[in-house]
Amino acid sequence: MGTIKDYIRGKKIDSTPIWFMRQAGRYLPEFREIRSKNSNFINLCLNPSLSKEISIQPLKRFNLDALIIFSDILFIPYALGQFVEFEKNFGPKLGELNYKNILTKSDEEISLKLNPIYELIKLISKDAILNNKDLIGFTGATWTIMVYMLNKKSPKKKIDENIFNYPHQDDLIRKIIQAQKIHIKNQVESGASLIQIFDSWAGLLDEDKIEKYIYQPTKEIVQFTKKLGVEVICFPRNIKNYRKYCEIVNPSAISIDYTIDPKKIAESINLPIQGGMDPKYLLLDKNDMLKNAKKYLEIFKNHKYIFNLGHGVLPETKPENVKILVDYVKDFK
Repeated sequence: MGTIKDYIRGKKIDSTPIWFMRQAGRYLPEFREIRSKNSNFINLCLNPSLSKEISIQPLKRFNLDALIIFSDILFIPYALGQFVEFEKNFGPKLGELNYKNILTKSDEEISLKLNPIYELIKLISKDAILNNKDLIGFTGATWTIMVYMLNKKSPKKKIDENIFNYPHQDDLIRKIIQAQKIHIKNQVESGASLIQIFDSWAGLLDEDKIEKYIYQPTKEIVQFTKKLGVEVICFPRNIKNYRKYCEIVNPSAISIDYTIDPKKIAESINLPIQGGMDPKYLLLDKNDMLKNAKKYLEIFKNHKYIFNLGHGVLPETKPENVKILVDYVKDFK
């Protein structure tokens, strides 16, 4: 027995710990039923009773070691006063940036606007389903949040160079970091036992800009989180150099994406490793899916490893495949 947090800290546990990014979501029919009655995604996330129900749905089905709250990284721009909405078949759309309004947001205003998320965490932390499991809170990384705020939508595969010419950029970065710290502290105080930092667009940044936009802001957030007594997992998706990232940022664990060779990671990084398997493998038949899972379990058998995917569970994934995979990982020796 033991939690992922204990495992990261060096405690031996009985089996490889496992959870999934986007484990609460569209592949579950019980989620789709709730979503069909709640078209506004923001309002759904900010409804503590419904978001609690969604958050615990995967744990009712699968023998997972952690619950990650049903929320979104774009609640930081939302808390800072930028309009945020999610359009079906398009994704997030953000409003114009009112620079002066954003910079004058007080800590109290930020906390108040996000209070339903903290109420959600308090509700979950009292539920018996969480027995000996971690409750994962999260935030987006500074760079990824800034990209969304200035780009006003998902950048997909290319960064608009105008982002680097924004006149109040340094002040905006400091304000985002301030909001991240408030959000993390409130999540921890409400009951989160682990924090994950999602840097969804880390892979779009050229090497000469990574120091300013990724290494230094994320290092500051990681140090802040560790001082709260909580371990922090970082997921800098598609970043060019995972080893250098780990050396500078020094998270408690590093989550890897599916484009990278896991053997190189196992050879070059001493931190606990999380993830890596391509979510598309869950769409294959049982034998092919488990063959790919075994590859990661074998590569990291002598390394501290948390099984996860290299991105979120895909909407078309069959819940039966998730159960088969979870049971396989838990039984793997």
